[in-house]
Amino acid sequence: MGGQGRGVAMICLVVAMALWGSSFIALKVAFAELPAMWVIFARMALGSLVFLLAWRWRGRMQYRPGDWKYLLGLAACEPCLYFLFEALALQNTSAAQAGMVTALLPLLVAMGAMAFLKERVSRTTLAGFLLAVSGALWLSLAGSADEHAPNPLLGNFYELLAMLCATGYTLLLKHLSARYSPFLLTAMVAFVGTLFFLPLALVAAPLPQTVSLLGLGAVAYLGLLVTVGAYGLYNFGVSRLPASQASGFTNLIPVFTLVFAMLLLGERLNSMQLCAAALVFAGVALSQWRSAPPLPAGVLD
Repeated sequence: MGGQGRGVAMICLVVAMALWGSSFIALKVAFAELPAMWVIFARMALGSLVFLLAWRWRGRMQYRPGDWKYLLGLAACEPCLYFLFEALALQNTSAAQAGMVTALLPLLVAMGAMAFLKERVSRTTLAGFLLAVSGALWLSLAGSADEHAPNPLLGNFYELLAMLCATGYTLLLKHLSARYSPFLLTAMVAFVGTLFFLPLALVAAPLPQTVSLLGLGAVAYLGLLVTVGAYGLYNFGVSRLPASQASGFTNLIPVFTLVFAMLLLGERLNSMQLCAAALVFAGVALSQWRSAPPLPAGVLD
C-alpha cells in the first residue's frame, strides 16, 4: 500500500478511536435512563437500518468453504459477548476506568497472534504485557465505590473480558478482510447484534414510559456514529494495515475517554489510580520499545 493509502487508513483509525472513547460516556448517559439491553439493541437496530439503506455499496464478498466458522466466531466475539461484558462493566465502574483497561488490547492482540498465528513475541513485549496488566489490576484495587463506579473491581474485570472478546474480533477480522469488504463485516456486526439483543432486551426489563432527549440522543449517537462510523472506520483501517499496527491505535481510547469523562461527566481518578494508569501506559510503551515485524494476514486453520 502506498504512503497516501496508509495515511488515510491511519486517519480513519484515529477518528474511530475518538468515537469509541466517547462511546463510554454516551453509554453511561444512556444507561442512566434505559435498561442496558435496550440501549444495545437500539444502537444495533439503528446501525442495521443505515446499512440496509446503503446496501448497494456493500462491496466485495468472496465466500470460501469454511468461512462460516470464522464469521460465526467474529459475531460471537463482537457484538454478542463484547457488548454483554461492556454493559456489565459500565454498570459497575466509571467510564474513565473502563477506558483505561482498553489500553491492554494491543498487548492481548500480540498474545493472540503468538497463540493462534504462531507469531514470535519478544521478551520485551511480554514484560510490557505483565506490567500493563499489573497497572490495570492496581487501577481497579485503588478505586473506591462512588456514584460513577459502585463496584470498580468487578466492573474493570468485565471490561477485561470485553477486551479479550475484542482481541478475538481483531484477529478474525484481519483474517476475513481480504475476502469481505469493511462494509459487509460492519453490517454483519449490526445485524447479528440486533437479532441477539432483542430477545435479551424483552426478557431483561420493560421500556421506561418516558426518556429524555438527552437519553434518546445518546442512543442515536451510539447507533449512528459509533456502531456505523467507528466500526466502519476501524474495519477499513484493519483491512489496510497489519493487525498489530491497527490494534496499537486503541492506545488512544483511554486518552479520549479520560478527557471526555472529565469534561462531560465530571469523573476524576484519584492519585493512586493516576499512578496505576501511568503504569498501564508504561507497560504498553515497553511492549512497543523494539519495533516488531507486522503480523501477516495469517490463516487460523
